[in-house]
Formats: sequence, structure tokens, C-alpha cells
Amino acid sequence: MHHHYDPNRLLDHISHRLNLKNDAALARTLEVTSPMICKVRKRHLTLGASLLIRIHEVTNLPIRDLLDMVGDRRQKYRLSTAQGRPNAGSSNQSGNANATDLMR
Repeated sequence: MHHHYDPNRLLDHISHRLNLKNDAALARTLEVTSPMICKVRKRHLTLGASLLIRIHEVTNLPIRDLLDMVGDRRQKYRLSTAQGRPNAGSSNQSGNANATDLMR
């Protein structure tokens, strides 16, 4: 496991594993644009979930292994504490939210 964030380590490993000559070939294989790979390499763009999932789909490597290659050491991913909560004023008088309230 690597201890600092480095997306180049992952991109290099994937290129080597798939016998690709350059980032343009990697971009074509992953079905993303070459500038996206360049921006991730230069850290102008973070390695997002969609690209990580695409790499997983192409390589069949577990997501955890891919994250380890990048240097992501988080064991859990947390949502915002406010995410998924109904608005304070959206529940009915009994204090229970109904389906209409939850959809707002």
C-alpha cells in the first residue's frame, strides 16, 4: 500500500497491464478524452468515481486495489450529515414524514 496520493502510479500500472504505449491509447481504452488523463496526471482534476469505475470495468481489478495504487487510505466513505434528511419543516404534525414530504 502506498502512503501518498499519486494517480500517476495507477495510470502507469493500468497502461502497463493493458500493454498500452501512451496516454492516448489509455484514454481510448477507457473511453475518456486524452485531456482528462492529462489533467488527472497533472492533478488538475481528481481521479473521480466514474473514471475509477471505468478502470475497474476494463481491468476487473477490485476498486480497493485501485484505490491502494493511488494512495487512498480511507477505509470508509462518509456522506454529509445533512444528506438524505428531510427538511425540518417538511414533516406532518405527528412528527412522522409521509412519502410526499420525503420527496421534496
